[in-house]
Amino acid sequence: MSNKPGPIFLKFLSCFFLGLLLFGCANRQLPQGGPRDLAPPKLLKATPPNMTRNFNVKQIRLDFDEFFKLNNPFSEITMSPTPAKLPDYAISKKSIVITLKDTLEKNTTYVINFGKAIQDVNEGNILKNFTYVFSTGSHIDSLSVSGSVINTLTQEKEKEATVMLFTLKQDSLLFGKKRPTIYTSTDTAGNFTLNNLHPDNYRIYALKENSPNKIYDNDNELIAFSKNVLHLTKDTANIELKLFKQTPDKFRLVDNRFDGDGKMFFTFNKKLQNPSLVVTYPQGFDSQKIVDFSKTKDTAIVFMRNMDFDSIRMVLFDNDKPIDTFYKKKSRKESFARYLNFQYNVNRDDKLKPGTDLTIKANFPTETFDQSLITLKEDSTEVSNFTIVKDPADTRLFTLRYRWKQNANYTLTINEGAFTDIYGDKNKRAPKKFQVDKPENYSVLNLAITVPDTGKSYIVELLNEQKVLLRSDVIRKSTTIIYKNYITGKYRVRVVYDDNNNGIWDSGNVKRKIQPENIWVDETVITLRPNWEQDIPITIPKEPVTP
Repeated sequence: MSNKPGPIFLKFLSCFFLGLLLFGCANRQLPQGGPRDLAPPKLLKATPPNMTRNFNVKQIRLDFDEFFKLNNPFSEITMSPTPAKLPDYAISKKSIVITLKDTLEKNTTYVINFGKAIQDVNEGNILKNFTYVFSTGSHIDSLSVSGSVINTLTQEKEKEATVMLFTLKQDSLLFGKKRPTIYTSTDTAGNFTLNNLHPDNYRIYALKENSPNKIYDNDNELIAFSKNVLHLTKDTANIELKLFKQTPDKFRLVDNRFDGDGKMFFTFNKKLQNPSLVVTYPQGFDSQKIVDFSKTKDTAIVFMRNMDFDSIRMVLFDNDKPIDTFYKKKSRKESFARYLNFQYNVNRDDKLKPGTDLTIKANFPTETFDQSLITLKEDSTEVSNFTIVKDPADTRLFTLRYRWKQNANYTLTINEGAFTDIYGDKNKRAPKKFQVDKPENYSVLNLAITVPDTGKSYIVELLNEQKVLLRSDVIRKSTTIIYKNYITGKYRVRVVYDDNNNGIWDSGNVKRKIQPENIWVDETVITLRPNWEQDIPITIPKEPVTP
């Protein structure tokens, strides 16, 4: 009898393995993911074609390569010149259908600018500054204006800024009131180009805003302009627009509130020079106030020792001149939740800068403190030869003086009841651990400054890596500025050309056509190494002329 498999069995075996193969292939999956689509919608066809002359139809069709949506079409899409009846913009599958509702002017070039309106559905990629151009005559306007937009304070190119053109006839009527019909946005390098312009006299502006309405209508927006009228008769390039935040002409109170702990908080729309505040009602309550103005003098915190009132009136002064009156109301018997706590001048790692005293900042004005209820431990040993002094100019600030030691672990314990605030509230127990930072983590920087003109004033500013201003010095001649005990890290130098010699940077004003004071930022990044004294020469260039 033979042991060889029969034909039927071989057929079955073949079908079995074939099934396994097909099943495995059927369940084999393609790799997931892949590169993200970063391309915006692409125009495939325009009917009539873009740049059409002798245009005479009522409808335009723009066909794209993918599905898209129109974002904020009423604020993003403009037509220049603007017809009395605005066109209708409708989406039909992958196309935009533009229906013109008004009679067009003869022998005129029209530009439809879509701004940031066209955005693909899946990835949200925006087709920026897409334009459709046509002429009702035989000629298409072809002049162009190009340049860049720079942030005055940082001296860096500004992307996503709106550059706007107004004819002189439009300027006083539209700027700051209505959005422009001729505009574009700067690219990622801060550059811009405006095309298909008609020969005319223009004003040019740049605007950086949070709300994209393309209207300069907010104190917090950045604005730039050229003082010179742009007489456009040929292509114009290399225009530089410098953005700045304008100091408001009129004082305004931005925030005005009672906090839950009883203090009053005020925010102003601009910095003041020499602010003061007087309580005019209730009578006799002015002596009960304690006012803390911020270093920037654009906010104020008001504490009232006596809270027995239902309304209060305060007058704000600047340089002894009244500029505003505030009214606040509350329930006469209203209760507030207060918790007395403290902040210290240590860094995020709880390290105290070597050679400095420890400062203690309370969140409320204090009436008294009892040093016997405050303990200081050096490692595990309690020490007593320290002093705490109250700042005569600040009711919330105290200085603890002690001869600190390196490598020691300190624990400051403010026990319950050590501090009493002006309301009679006492603190809860508050321990604080810290160390003295190592001196080798700090350096000395010597800036050898050379000025271009000894008849002018310059403000030399040192910035850290986060662009935070650390120190400011006014100089009028070539000199060396010494920065002692600055922590290791990276720094930059910024210089203000102080044209009016007042020791501060002065912003500009669009309405009065005043440019901000020029600023120069040295490109050199200064790296301070540990325990090192570094000499850096700085040559301030001659002040540029801002058009």
